[in-house]
Amino acid sequence: MSPPDLKVADLFAGAGGLSVGFHSAGFESVFFNEIEERAAATFSLNFPKTAAFVCPVEELSAERIRYESGLEDDDLDVMVGGPPCQGFSINAPVRSNQDARNHLFRHFARIVLEGIRPKFVLIENVPGLVSLGGGTTLQNVETAFEQAGYRVVYKILNAAHYGAPQERWRLFFLGTRLSGVELSFPPPRHYSVQRPNFTGGRDHIFRHAISNGAQNGLFDEPLRSSATVEEAIGDLPSIPSGGGAAEMAYARPAGNDYQSRMRRGATTLHNHECANMSAVNLERMHHVNPGGSWRDIPFELLPAGMRRAKRSDHTRRYGRLHPERMSPTIMTKCDPHWGTVVHYEQDRIISVREAARIQSFPDWFRFKGPKVEQYRQVGNAVPPLLAQAVAEHIKSLLPPNGAYEAADRDPVVNPRKNRSLAAG
Repeated sequence: MSPPDLKVADLFAGAGGLSVGFHSAGFESVFFNEIEERAAATFSLNFPKTAAFVCPVEELSAERIRYESGLEDDDLDVMVGGPPCQGFSINAPVRSNQDARNHLFRHFARIVLEGIRPKFVLIENVPGLVSLGGGTTLQNVETAFEQAGYRVVYKILNAAHYGAPQERWRLFFLGTRLSGVELSFPPPRHYSVQRPNFTGGRDHIFRHAISNGAQNGLFDEPLRSSATVEEAIGDLPSIPSGGGAAEMAYARPAGNDYQSRMRRGATTLHNHECANMSAVNLERMHHVNPGGSWRDIPFELLPAGMRRAKRSDHTRRYGRLHPERMSPTIMTKCDPHWGTVVHYEQDRIISVREAARIQSFPDWFRFKGPKVEQYRQVGNAVPPLLAQAVAEHIKSLLPPNGAYEAADRDPVVNPRKNRSLAAG
């Protein structure tokens, strides 16, 4: 564990996936900011001692943060954040630099310039930011933090490469104001087979971790397989469609290392309840085998729109998870019309807890709000195992014994055009 004085703060925090990962790495959560009250309520439920700023980030100032959180100068080790990604996503109906959401990162930089001077900054977002506006948004993020006095690098990481049982690519910026620190990202510990399907993907990822089997690649430690869906959720009790409970007992002991890790610190199972499926969707899913999709459904049972679809389109819709594979990306809507969300052997949508397990949230973490909101909180989060890997790597970059020796960098205007770390 880390010394107790390692401190982290979280902007655009959502339910707190990044903070859970840093907590698991030994960091103390000092304050967080989130505009949505229900997500903030979930964060505060799990981190009750963390100062909460439930407001638009535009209304937040360094002075207010110091006054209400008790944070002192030079007291924060890392400030993390995930500005809303809808405007950056390759799935957005229209992607434009004019989308106001694409400039919220500037408030992150503003708060740094106003006096909250963490030793490291970490921003995560969707990989689509790399190609937005021909790379201008990417360059704007870099420039904003370099003007604030931080050297910045970036990398696209896959949660599956750090032990989460799902393929989920995220873009990370890492910056520091400390001198003598060589910025880098944690090397993958696991391999997966999914190749990036976004512009610029090959140039900014650890390519050696895309494999059908373990290999040394560029690093000494062999890569391992990640947990499968069944290994992640197979110990959870069976429940009917629309059933489950906000709190229940475990039905059986943990059956593997991943399940044991998720149970650590928990004595009761929370949020193991699922949304209901309509009768027609239940009938449709009777025809879909594990790993299958809408293509398995008889034509006469398909929704009208899907009857006109090409067999190559909508590959995940009306999908059933495969027990011996990893999950596709967990989404904010747990609806079979939008993706692969049906249990591999039970005719129902996966529960909130099962979605959280696949995201790598530990079982002690509880979600608040209506089920539809809980699913959204899970789907919006950074997988905690990915966040923990990055947090532990940042710890390894910190000078020993807190010796930061004249490390502060003055704010400068020195934009750099490409600070991505070399692809692995």
